[in-house]
Amino acid sequence: MTLVQMQPRSANAELTHRTVDDAMEVAGPQVCDDMTVEVALAVIASSRTDHLLVCDEDGLCIGLITRNRLTAIRDSAAYTDRVRLRDVLGDRGPFTSPMTTMAEAQHAMRYRRLTALPVVDEQGSALGVLALAR
Repeated sequence: MTLVQMQPRSANAELTHRTVDDAMEVAGPQVCDDMTVEVALAVIASSRTDHLLVCDEDGLCIGLITRNRLTAIRDSAAYTDRVRLRDVLGDRGPFTSPMTTMAEAQHAMRYRRLTALPVVDEQGSALGVLALAR
């Protein structure tokens, strides 16, 4: 017989009813997509964070970029000092809503192997970031 450790019911119920709005961090540094990779790395260093929210010319959140990704881009053979964030972000997203349950958000983050997820309102403006605990 194999013993299985079960979580108490209240822990599962808490994840089901708790929303991203309850757990998200403030948005933190937001930068425009026309910023260069080198400047973005400087912003990350000076703000002592691991990620930046990237916005378009209308101020709408188009994604999140991490220090590790920026460093990998800078260290690649194809890098030039003219590479802009919009050139390396790819598709918009992923994002989550503040009304998403924590269980759904955690599942999405595990599935996509994300360490942080932007939280946006209905218009696409950044409200915060849901980040894995360190």
